[in-house]
Parts: sequence; structure tokens; C-alpha cells
Amino acid sequence: MVFEERAYKTLVVSSSEKFNDNLSPVLGNGKCNPITWVDSIAAAKRMILENVFDYVIINTPLPDELGVKFAIDLSENKNLVCLILVRSELYPEIKAKVTPYGAYTLSKPTSGVAISQALDFCAATRERLRGFEKKTLSIEGKMEEIRLVNRAKWLLIENMRLTEPEAHKYIEKKAMNLCISKTDVAREIIKNYP
Repeated sequence: MVFEERAYKTLVVSSSEKFNDNLSPVLGNGKCNPITWVDSIAAAKRMILENVFDYVIINTPLPDELGVKFAIDLSENKNLVCLILVRSELYPEIKAKVTPYGAYTLSKPTSGVAISQALDFCAATRERLRGFEKKTLSIEGKMEEIRLVNRAKWLLIENMRLTEPEAHKYIEKKAMNLCISKTDVAREIIKNYP
């Protein structure tokens, strides 16, 4: 599989205009698009509730809190990648706190090259999360299909006095004859025998 470049919806949480001005060209290379800028954790929390993001970049400290708990919450509960930038003297402590949850940490001051490389790591992580999301949806779909077919089988057993293997064969044969899925046959049976 070839990795295709894509744009990542990015939320930047930073109250430093100087940092924002320096970060803007690094993010403006097309990899991060669209970019939403907020200046506090409270504003970031509102944005997270209203939008879906691929990346959240947190420049600490912020006026309402440091941002470490927010980074942990995001990394633990959302399918996004969090990058937190902290002063060099706090780096070891913050890194130790957020790394177990999957958040990335960068020490400040930093360079545009270092941020760009960190974003490459974020892209790899986000793509891996996408793969897990697809697998989860596939598994959930299969489970739903099994539930529907089993429910239909029990309705056939109850109403047509079939055995379980006969009910299973009935659903499979009807699906093949009509060129539809077993799930569609099961839904039809469930609709006919409420």
C-alpha cells in the first residue's frame, strides 16, 4: 500500500502570538488543513465538541491551565494525535505523564524542522488510528450481521418450526436466489415476523 499525502484537520491551542507566527509557515505547507487557532483550553474543549480534528497541537503554558490533562484526555478518548510543546525544564516530567497515553512531546525552544518532523510522526500515528477505526467498523458490521441473522433464524424456528440448521440454510438459499445479502434476508424475515 502506498502512503498518500493527505491534509489533516488541525487545532492549535496557543496563547503566544510569537509562537503562532512562527508555527504558521510550518503548518501552512498543506499537510495541516484546515487549521483552527484558539488561545485557551476552554476554547479548545468547545472546538473539540463541535468539530473532528486529526491533530491537536498544544503550546504550553496556557492562561487557564497547563494543558497536560487535556492532552491526556484527548489521546485517551479521541481518535486524534496530540502534540504538546513544553519548556525544556518541564520536558522530562510532562513527557513521562503523556507518553503512556500516546501523546507526543516537544521541548521548547524548538525549530520548524523539529516540528515538521514531529508532524510526520503524527501523520504516521493518525494513519494507524484510521486503520484501527476501519477494522473496528468492519468488526461491528459483522457482529450486527450475526445478530440479525440469528434473530431471523430464531423467528423461523419459532414460526415455521424449522431446526437451526434448516433456518440457516433457508436464509442462505434465499440470499443466493435473490442475489442479496443474508443481512437483507434477515431484515425481511424480522419485518414479516414481528
